[in-house]
Parts: sequence; C-alpha cells; structure tokens
Amino acid sequence: MECNEPPSLADICLAWVCRCLEQLCAEREDGSLCFHHCPLFPQMLADQLLRRMAEEGVLNDRTIGVFRSNEHLRLCCVCVRAARLSAEAFRLAMQPHRLQELNASRVCGGLTVSDVLLSLAANTECRDNLQRLDLSRLEMGEGCLVNKPLSFSAMSSLRTVHLAGTELEDSGLADICILPQLEALDISSTRVTDLTPLLDCQATLKSLSAHDLRHLEMPETRLLLVLNRLEGLRHLDLSHLCLSSDGVGVMQQLLEKPGIFPALVSLDVSGQREITNDMMESFLKGRPNMNFVGLLGTGAGFSDFFTANSNLKVAGEANIGQVSEALRRYCERECCIHQALVHLGDLTTDLDEAQPDVLKLVTMAMKNNEKSLHVQVAATACVFNLTSRTNSLGMPIYLLRNAVHHLLTAMRNFPNQEQLQRNCLLSLCNEWILHNVPFDRFDGAQMVITWLNICDDPDLQRMAVAMYYILVAVKPTTEETTQLGAEAFMVELLGIVQERASMGIVDATLRFALSVLWSLTDECPTASHHFIQCHGLELYQELLETYHRETDIQKSVLGLLNNVAEVVDLRTDLMDEDLHEYLLSLLDGVGVDISVRYFAGGILAHLLSTGESNWTLDLDFRDIILRKLHSAILTWTTPEEEMVSYRSFRPFYPLLHSSQPTSVQLWAAWAVHLVCEQNASLYAEMLQEEGGLDIVKELITHPDTHDDVRRLAEGIVGISETDQEQPVQEEGDKH
Repeated sequence: MECNEPPSLADICLAWVCRCLEQLCAEREDGSLCFHHCPLFPQMLADQLLRRMAEEGVLNDRTIGVFRSNEHLRLCCVCVRAARLSAEAFRLAMQPHRLQELNASRVCGGLTVSDVLLSLAANTECRDNLQRLDLSRLEMGEGCLVNKPLSFSAMSSLRTVHLAGTELEDSGLADICILPQLEALDISSTRVTDLTPLLDCQATLKSLSAHDLRHLEMPETRLLLVLNRLEGLRHLDLSHLCLSSDGVGVMQQLLEKPGIFPALVSLDVSGQREITNDMMESFLKGRPNMNFVGLLGTGAGFSDFFTANSNLKVAGEANIGQVSEALRRYCERECCIHQALVHLGDLTTDLDEAQPDVLKLVTMAMKNNEKSLHVQVAATACVFNLTSRTNSLGMPIYLLRNAVHHLLTAMRNFPNQEQLQRNCLLSLCNEWILHNVPFDRFDGAQMVITWLNICDDPDLQRMAVAMYYILVAVKPTTEETTQLGAEAFMVELLGIVQERASMGIVDATLRFALSVLWSLTDECPTASHHFIQCHGLELYQELLETYHRETDIQKSVLGLLNNVAEVVDLRTDLMDEDLHEYLLSLLDGVGVDISVRYFAGGILAHLLSTGESNWTLDLDFRDIILRKLHSAILTWTTPEEEMVSYRSFRPFYPLLHSSQPTSVQLWAAWAVHLVCEQNASLYAEMLQEEGGLDIVKELITHPDTHDDVRRLAEGIVGISETDQEQPVQEEGDKH
C-alpha cells in the first residue's frame, strides 16, 4: 500500500477480526479457539486473515486453531512468518488444507524444518501440490533429510525453496537440486560448502541467492565452472560471498567472461570490494535488459551511468534512491541494513522535504531487527532526520504512529544505551508529533521515566522531561492524567526538582519538571494525593523560599498548590501558618507578578471555603486573611496576555455559592471573569454547558451578595450573552 493510500475495507475488517478474536471465538478443550459462527470465506480472504493475524502478532498456538477445519476457511497461500507456533499447533492447523505456498520463515516457538516437512508429508494433496516453500531462519530439527518423507525432493511440485539462515548442508542442497521443477533457490547464510549440486538443476534454475556463504570451500576454478553453466539464471545474488584464499579476483573473472549469464536481469554483488565502476558498466552495457544491480559496500555506483539510468534500479550508497533500494531489498539482512542506514543518516541530515516512503522503509528495518542494537541506533538517527523540523508535517499520521511505536520499542529493548535513547528522545521531543499522532502516551511516559531513573546526562534529562511536559500539555483525558501522575512518576519528577533545588539551579529541566507536575495535578485528585504522599509539599515550601525572585518558578509552584487546595480532603495538609503568612505577603507585595498574586489568592480562597469548623489555625488569623484577600483582589488589573487556562470551571462553583465568604466568592468571580474576557468563545460556552451561568446569575440576585462580587458576576453574564448573540448577528449579516 502506498503511503498516501487509506486502508481498504478488507484491511479494516481483517484488523477488526484480529482485535476481536477472543469475543468471536469459543475455546476447545485443549485451549485452542474456534469461531462461534463463520461464513464460507473466499479462499484469498482466508489467506489474508491468517497473514494479518501473523503481522498483528496475534497468531499463536491458541488462535491458529480457527484454521483447523477447512469447511469455512480454506487456505492455499499461507504466511505465518515470525509467529510463535509449536509443531503440534502448526500440524493441526495446516493438515486439512491443500497448500500451494507456505511461508513459515522466522517462526519461533519450537517449529523446525523437520516438523514442517513431516506435517506436509502427512497430507498427500499438499505434498503433491506445494510450489513455494520458505523456511528461512528455522532450525533444521532431528531427522531432516534422513529418510524420504522428510526430504524436499519428496515434494515434486516445488518450484521455489528458501532456506536462508538455516543449517542446511551439502547433503540438503543435493536433495533440493534434484527437484524436477526447481526455479528459485535461496541458500544464503547456510552451511553449504560446495555449489556443485546446482548442476543438477541447471536446466530449470532461474533464480539463485547465495548471499553470505561463509563456509564455501570450492576452488575458484570449480566455482566459475558451476556458475558458468547456469545459463538460465535471471537473478543471481553473490553478495558478501566469502571466498577461499585462492578466490581473489573471482568476481572480476566472472563479470569479464564473455557471454556469461545471457538471460540475467538482476545481479547482486554488494560487499564485493573488488568491484569497480568500469567493471560493472562494461558488464551492464553488454546486457541491456538488466533492471537491478546490488552495489552496497563496493564503492561502485557513483558514476552518471548508475545515477542517471532510470531503467536500472541500484542498491547502493550514492544517493537516497540507492539506499532506499538497499533497505527494500535487504530487509532480512542485518549487516546490509545497518550499512544502508548509516549511509542514509549521512544523506538525510539536511532534508528540505518529507520522505514518507523512506521513513516507511526505516520503520520496516526497525521492525525486522528489533533486537539488533547497531541497526536500532542507526535507524533511530534516521527517524530523527526524517521527522525533524517541518518534515513531520508532510508525513501520513499512520506512518508517524508506526515510527513512534518502534522508537518506544527501541527504548524499551535497550534502556542503558545512551546514544539510542538520545536519538529516540530527539525524535519524540517534537511538539507536532506529540500533539497530533495517536499513540500510547502512558507507555511513552513509562519509557521516559525509566530513562530518567538511570540517566545522569543533563542534556538527556532535559529532553526527557521536555517530552513528558509535552505529553501532559496536550490536555490528556482524566484517566490518562491519572496514569501519567502515578506515584512512581511523581517520585522521579520530584527527585529532579529536589536535585536542582539543592544546588539552586534554574534551568529548562527544572521549569519543565515543575510545569509537568502542575499539569498532572490539574483536576486530578489521585495525582494530588501522590504529590502529598511523596513529600512534595515540604519540597515546594522550600522552593518558595529558594526561588522567591523567580516569577515563573513561583507561578508553577503556586499553581500546583492551588490544584492540591481544590481537593477537599487534602486541605488540612495545607493548613500551615508559615505558608499562609507567605501567601499573604504575595497578595499585594511590591513587584509581585499578577499571576503569582492570583494563584496565592486561589490557594487561600479554597482553604477559606472549608468554613470555620474545618479551619485548624487561629480564627482571628482567618479573619485577617479574608480582609486582606478582598482588598488585594480589588487592586488587581487584568493582564494583557493569557495568564491561565482551564479545562472546566467545576472547581470554582463551590466557591461561588451564596454561603461562602465574600472574599472567596470575589476570587472565584475574578478568575472566571478573567478567562471569559480573554477568550469568550471558549469559556462562555463552557460556562453555559456546565450550568455555571445559572450559578453566577443566582449570585447576582442573592440579597447578601457583595457589590464587588455582583459587578464581576454581571460582567461574566454580559460577556456570555454577548458571545451567544454574536453568531446570530453574523448569520443576520449574511442575509
């Protein structure tokens, strides 16, 4: 599917079935699943379902049970690549079907080549009709090729056999090569030492992949003889071929031999450093039908002949196109992928346009090599280059979501690798991605906190806290906020604040950490409780003293304490006379910023709202606070810029009740009036929807309401009514 194409209806339906398998199925006695009800699937759709289950990671011994009967699901072209399957579960699921193709490459869970051959041999129709078999990266298993039923040659219809990365030896190759219709063979990275058996299939063989044959022991003359006789080859891969000591110059002899490989259209010699531009150009000019050549790691491919020939695809390192072709061709080859990614990193440092196709290839490389550190380090650097600056704006959302998933996976798999963590954090500290790309933010936060727990690098700490700040700043749901404010996260964030406060440092990391803590406690009682339990209040009182001249620090500290004060059962924790004295000093202090005064007043207002019966300090002191709060608010002026934002007005409504002291009502009314005045379209609607407008109107009409409070309340109603009339007026103007 192209990057800009939406998923098909079939893809959407299959994805839904994969997600809902448990609900759609019943359980057999052995624990495997079977569908409650299942219509007769078209054969191609049944194949697609199985493939999708494998791709989504939901295919296992339990779920593959839905294919045990061919009454409704009839398989033909099977792909269970990289699934976790046992031999018995595979046998029970595959035996009823008449397979023509089977891809069981990279399957884990104990399935071996022997198990597959035994299962296929038990089904006569399958054994006689199978044409394509891919068992790459499987263990050979016991008994393989020892007797006829467990041999490849027993499946006479086989045309394609892939055994890359297995322990296939010379005897196994000899068995395969007597297949009467063998056309394509991949024996890359096997234990084969002699290619002579290929002569048995020279009449039919059209494709040979012999990448990285490290155990090859053939004399140079014998190797050349065998290859020279494979005249029907259309594809030949001899990349990273490990030749014996007397094999120097084999590639040169091969390429310069007149008339060799007359039908060839694809040649891969990546990793063969003796290859030169002139050598390859001469070979290719004599074969005008060639459409691909692999030159990665050869030093060739930089001349105009390769870069300007639109009909010839090159896997190389001269430009992004060549590197992309290498990533596409070598997705199963770790060493090649790493090499290609390193070159891609160099080529993408100054991109001026989005490259979604390239990002898709990089994420595929990350998926196929999740446990390879050097691949992940190189790939994460490429992701940063491809998504930095404005490049992410031109990427499909689903592709960025996939990239974020693999970045988080890399962080999880290699928690102690500093360079990889740095690359991932650089990519993830992208406001546009964090605001617009859907992903598991809790998982992302966990990765960040895990890294903060072991990281001593100040730059990485700053990036990690910045990412956490952005995660919280996107206004997550209450449930997400509760998760992000978990006690473990709170402890780590407070630890960062404590570390910097102990040294009197004011930096971006401290500011980000304080902003995160403030946001986490916004209308989230659970996070506020965690803050108190983790001794955050004691730390924050120290911060108020240490950073009394830092307005932004004071604002963040008081903003969080304001959130804590909104939680009724935590107000007793804030009943501290020294804290109240300090807050009083801020209300009308000379040079104190209006935002600091505002939040100081908010804390006091919430604590005063609990009433005399719950006030644990001196009552005369309470009266002093009430008078000073009232008089201070009357001196406040509205700031020109937005000072605060709210997701709802619910914390204010109890303060606006007619039973509350005047100064408490006054602070709440001033706060609501402030934001409504600065952003009427947002807050007037919020006030109306929450029923807050009725509460304000009741305050206006109540006989005991103070004139100062009533004026603000009337202003709020006026702003709200004006905002409601505006759309009507605009509609009338149109007519």
